Amino acid sequence: MNINFTLIAQAIAFAVLIWFTVKFVWPPLLNAIEVRQKEIADGLAAASEGKNSLAVAAKQSEVTLNEAKHKASEIISQAEKRGSQIVEDAKGAAKAEGDRIIAGAKAEIDQEVNRAKEGLRAQVSALAIAGAEKILRKEIDAKAHSEMLSKLAAEL
Repeated sequence: MNINFTLIAQAIAFAVLIWFTVKFVWPPLLNAIEVRQKEIADGLAAASEGKNSLAVAAKQSEVTLNEAKHKASEIISQAEKRGSQIVEDAKGAAKAEGDRIIAGAKAEIDQEVNRAKEGLRAQVSALAIAGAEKILRKEIDAKAHSEMLSKLAAEL
């Protein structure tokens, strides 16, 4: 064997291997690499987009939380105002009811005083009539004394 023939045969075999690799092996490898690069790029873009969405969602949740806190404080403030108003209304109603009860009691007291005065007048009249009867029994002119006693009873 000659060294030149071996070298040429090895060169030809190497050339056939390169041609076979370029023709049949290299294109699927390149396609797989391109697909993988595209998937990686899409994944990175999606991650970046997700990161941006997360930041936006965090800001939006913070804004929503602040709004909720503000609304809660408004509701609490309104409830406190309404509670104070209810207490004030109840105080006013209680005062009005107390005034009405006091006025009723005063009217009842006035009626009792008037009844007592009428009762006393009746008793005084009865005593005056009894006294007048005693006087009349001793004196003869009953008409004059009865007119005088009626005037006296009317004055009382």
